Amino acid sequence: MGHVTRDIAIAREIRTAHPNVAISWMAHPLAAKVLEESGERLLPESARSADYSAIAIASLAGDFKLSIFKYVLAIKKTYAHNVELFRQVIATRPFDLVIGDESYEVINVWSEVSKQSPPHFVMVHDFIGLMATTWNPVEKMFIWKRNRDRWLGSYLKIPAQELTHFFVGEPEDVPDQRFGFLLDNRRTWAKKMCRFLGYIIRFDPAEYQDQAKVRTKLGYGREPLVICATGGTCVGQELLELAGRTYPLLKQKIPNLRMVFVRGEGYGIKAPQLPEGADLRTYIPKIYEHFAAADLVLIVGGGTSTLELTALRRPFLYFPLERQFDQQFLIADRLARHQAGIRMEYRKTTPESLADVILANIGKKAAWPPIPIDGARKAAEIVGELLFRKENLG
Repeated sequence: MGHVTRDIAIAREIRTAHPNVAISWMAHPLAAKVLEESGERLLPESARSADYSAIAIASLAGDFKLSIFKYVLAIKKTYAHNVELFRQVIATRPFDLVIGDESYEVINVWSEVSKQSPPHFVMVHDFIGLMATTWNPVEKMFIWKRNRDRWLGSYLKIPAQELTHFFVGEPEDVPDQRFGFLLDNRRTWAKKMCRFLGYIIRFDPAEYQDQAKVRTKLGYGREPLVICATGGTCVGQELLELAGRTYPLLKQKIPNLRMVFVRGEGYGIKAPQLPEGADLRTYIPKIYEHFAAADLVLIVGGGTSTLELTALRRPFLYFPLERQFDQQFLIADRLARHQAGIRMEYRKTTPESLADVILANIGKKAAWPPIPIDGARKAAEIVGELLFRKENLG
């Protein structure tokens, strides 16, 4: 869900720089909802797109874990469905450029999708190569083979004139280590293959520096405010229940405390068990505004939410999902490098220990420096170059 917000930011910058560019979208149901709310135009075929998030929540998520290894195996058939759907779209519409945000199912077959005068493909990444999160030898071999075949195999076979790689972040966000035993270095590969954009967020943090003004807009009062959120889906909903058990302990110390619990779209998952007085909400489109209003935020360690909080310079605690390599390693390393947020471990956190950390950090001023957030503009500039080049080439 975080990916679609950065995609919308890129689209807006493209339109600003090139008003005559027409943009159409394909997305799974949750992302489609965000796009429709933003006034974007979805292709009719988008309604037939299979939803990877539904598979993850229905069969893999739980106990604050999400195994990417198992996820990749579970969505294999779904990949095939979406590839065939994409083939139909490309065959019937004369696009000049295709942008895929981690659209691995498409890039894996790109050379086969449109063999005659294919549109240029732009692949957006926020990580380079998979990483194992356990010592399971089957998982480690699977990850090694996937990295070798995809990153060092199929990607390199696509001609440079047909493919551009974007990386959302800085070179330091790519681990300076190999893809695997005897394989190439990830950061070296990224520097050679990718255009680094820096960071992308969907708003201007300068508009949210006046906390009192933001609170008035959202209907909050002057009471201490804590937001606890899972992100766009309900993966990691256990964090809400942990925070719920902490809430009565906090009320003993801060009687007028207000705590807002935000769960994503649930696909039928039961609502979290929360104490009386807890303010539970489902899906807030502009949740960054509530982050800006808060005195402290508790969040699952996803890339977009933690990046928005870093840009807003609001104090936050983040809990990386277990078995999810990007949250455990890449996002956590990025946050540590920027000195933003406080890392927590769900399995090691009790209501009592969480209450202590919240009391020590609520309302605390951010100490980390601002981060560069002009990635959407840079992406739009490069997209303009690619479109202009294709136009000149006829």
